[in-house]
Amino acid sequence: MRVFVTSLPQPGVGLGACAPWRASSKTMWTADEIAQLCYKHYETQLSKQGKPEPNREWTLLAAVVKVQSTTNQACNKSVQVTKEVVSMGTGTKCIGLSKMRKTGDVLNDSHAEIIARRSFQRYLLHQLYLAAVLKENSVFVPGIEERLWKLRPDLSFVFFSSHTPCGDASIIPMLEFEDQPCCPISRDWANNQLIETSDNLKVPEDKRKCEDLDSLVNKKIRLEPRSPARELANGTAHCQNLGAQEFGPVPQSIINSDTRMAPGGAKVVDVHRTGAKCVPGEAGDSGKPGAAYHQVGLLRVKPGRGDRTCSMSCSDKLARWNVLGCQGALLMHFLEEPIYLSAVVIGKCPYSQEAMQRALIGRHAPNCISLTFRCQNVSALPKGFGVQQIKIQQSDLLFEQSRCAVQAKRVNNSARLVPCGAAISWSAVPEQPLDVTANGFPQGMTKKGIRNLQIRSRISKVELFRSFQNLLNSISEDRWPDSLSEFPTKETA
Repeated sequence: MRVFVTSLPQPGVGLGACAPWRASSKTMWTADEIAQLCYKHYETQLSKQGKPEPNREWTLLAAVVKVQSTTNQACNKSVQVTKEVVSMGTGTKCIGLSKMRKTGDVLNDSHAEIIARRSFQRYLLHQLYLAAVLKENSVFVPGIEERLWKLRPDLSFVFFSSHTPCGDASIIPMLEFEDQPCCPISRDWANNQLIETSDNLKVPEDKRKCEDLDSLVNKKIRLEPRSPARELANGTAHCQNLGAQEFGPVPQSIINSDTRMAPGGAKVVDVHRTGAKCVPGEAGDSGKPGAAYHQVGLLRVKPGRGDRTCSMSCSDKLARWNVLGCQGALLMHFLEEPIYLSAVVIGKCPYSQEAMQRALIGRHAPNCISLTFRCQNVSALPKGFGVQQIKIQQSDLLFEQSRCAVQAKRVNNSARLVPCGAAISWSAVPEQPLDVTANGFPQGMTKKGIRNLQIRSRISKVELFRSFQNLLNSISEDRWPDSLSEFPTKETA
């Protein structure tokens, strides 16, 4: 397990300030440090099984990094910051509706972000076992309320993804001087400030061409220094340079998303496409060419090939975690407050700070155009829950097995570049930390083996539930939280 330790100067040294100090995210870590740590972990801790076939396949990477700051009591000592990957996931697939099972033994969604979060839940369950059963060092400490636990105050968790989450966060504006995924549009259309949306609008015949970003991969964009977008090396697609900014007040333009002007004053004439489809029954995309192709702020489901999926986009799931936490309903029984992410770091890829803020935070605003995400829908929450002002940053480091990176390395290769069909789960747990799946089941599973309920992923719903049952069976019932009073007893669980 790779742990990265840095030392920071103690604020107030020489000024007589000895008060406890918690370092801000700016001083505790940088986006590049988080990305580098995750890439190194991927290279050293994950086996070749489940990784993309060289020069033929690509994948996405996501991880959760534990950040711990330790302040020495002596004023002349420095603050140590420890960063450690505690969960990791790779993957690009999700199964269709017809392959979903009520038994909970299949992974419906195997996108990297979802695999990393489920692996994180497995890690948290183990940490609670260490604290509640073995009385060993853990990320949890006793809470104020009896029989409940809370996260140690010196810890925080940073979420990393090598690519912008699919869905709303991937609807990225393109400026008029950039290469565009569709045919150029008229200035009259670009200047139109109204976005018309309707489920009944006819989709252009070249829709699939508009959604295909592969043609952009090898284009190199030359921009002036300090322009709103920056050139990416290695032939990757464009990336808006709104910098490694942190979260600030959400601009009104992000909430309404009907503006056609970028922060630098350049016109937004088009947007990057997302394959995620609008939820049936909600407002839909117009399908018109140019910047009005997508309606932003809407809930979306991940695309499927033929068989539609029921999996919400990663943007929607991250927005949900930013309100409900990452711990899940089962673990919440033992917790005094949810486990929130302190920050999200995105690797080098097509990126927009505004789109990320809109997708993860801005859609919760009271005047958001999406009816589903209006503020009143998240106001009546239990104690401790709420919309988090999560920090969002981007790294300048590219994931070597991303689509952009692999495409840039292919020379005179006419074979089709395809996403890797396998997904890898890794958790910082002592027993069987690695889990490789394909089509929602352990890789290599035969059709006959699928019917065996004993063979399933360790992060499937049923396996996480079984881990929760094992935790309960290790704790006397008089120490169970009150919320579990009607939970099945050890004999029936």
